[in-house]
Amino acid sequence: MNRVYLDHNATTAVEPEVLDAILPYLSREFGNAASIHTFGQKARAAVETAREQVAALIGARPQEIVFTSGGTEADNHAIFGGIPLLVSWPASRSPNPADDLGKRFSIAHFKHVITTSIEHEAVLNTCQALEKQGVPVTYLPVDGQGVISPEALCRALRKETVLITVMHANNELGTVQPLEEIGRIAADADVYFHTDAVQSAGKVPIDVNALRLDLLSLSGHKFYAPKGIGALYIRGGTRLQQLLYGGHHQRGFRPGTENVAGIVGMGKAAELARKALVEDAARISALRDRLEQGLLSRVRHSRANGARASRTPNTTNIMFPGIEGEALVIALDLKGLACSTGAACSSGAVEPSHVLTAIGLSPDEARASLRFSLGRHTTATEIDFALQIVPAAVEQLRELSPTYSKEAATRS
Repeated sequence: MNRVYLDHNATTAVEPEVLDAILPYLSREFGNAASIHTFGQKARAAVETAREQVAALIGARPQEIVFTSGGTEADNHAIFGGIPLLVSWPASRSPNPADDLGKRFSIAHFKHVITTSIEHEAVLNTCQALEKQGVPVTYLPVDGQGVISPEALCRALRKETVLITVMHANNELGTVQPLEEIGRIAADADVYFHTDAVQSAGKVPIDVNALRLDLLSLSGHKFYAPKGIGALYIRGGTRLQQLLYGGHHQRGFRPGTENVAGIVGMGKAAELARKALVEDAARISALRDRLEQGLLSRVRHSRANGARASRTPNTTNIMFPGIEGEALVIALDLKGLACSTGAACSSGAVEPSHVLTAIGLSPDEARASLRFSLGRHTTATEIDFALQIVPAAVEQLRELSPTYSKEAATRS
């Protein structure tokens, strides 16, 4: 059976050129990048080349890139590291020497964070952990397309606000937030600005300077690098507390022996993504639109979620009323098509997607929605295959639904 993969927002296959770049560092070039002998210096040179490649993808300087184990670690470091609770005051303020240092225990109450209701769990759960430590967090709502209001962000600002963290592109909808406007607001308020760019890097252009970002998270396996490698952009001069303690690797921001093979792979993948970004986006978005429009025309009562907003070129999220999304994912997998009901990190969750309910869908509508995410090597033939089997699978499941026929009659 030929299998079609339309779940690239969950992960991507390692590109052959990336694999070729990695293999020497899993065999003969095995040196520790912290060692000063020839073996170590070859590894160090490879790491620094990769740092330059990743920096070029987002318009940063190489020294502003810190490699991590993935997007989750990068998000945690940006948020926890940007909110030191017991050791320092916000970057824009200086402590009064006359202050009673015994009051430092309550410094958490002088911090405030703003985020959105549709962030990935790597951000949401980190913010919830901050709340347990006494840091107030504002969760901005989104409109029906999954986009926040810059005006609402302005209203949420407080004098205690020290960090705004807003994802660039949503992992379930593909909707892109107005980061340039948010960056202006953050800069005017003298507040650190972080974005989770895990789903946008390699798909849409990113310029950290134009967006006025202080911190940005990346994950290699979302753009054809291996799993287990990511990066955090830290603008020069940004005060960030370290989370891990050990050696002095990566200027002390992230101690521990570098994952040289993973770093090399991420660097090569970033180089490929930067060179092919415009061409990939045009081709993939045309295929995405072909799939989306084809399904909407072939499946009664279907609807595309968030389709009126600016989106990454590869993502569509479609609701098929009358079915259970997980049942449809399984049915399609048996026929050779891989897609998902939402974030891979939340697969198996009983609760409906927090992203889809945030845009106004009912729990049943959220559970009836599927995400199709295309990739660099998706073909028109594969899209035609999806257009052939998805409508048939939906109708088959609807026939088994005890409630759909009554709901359909009401819609008609």
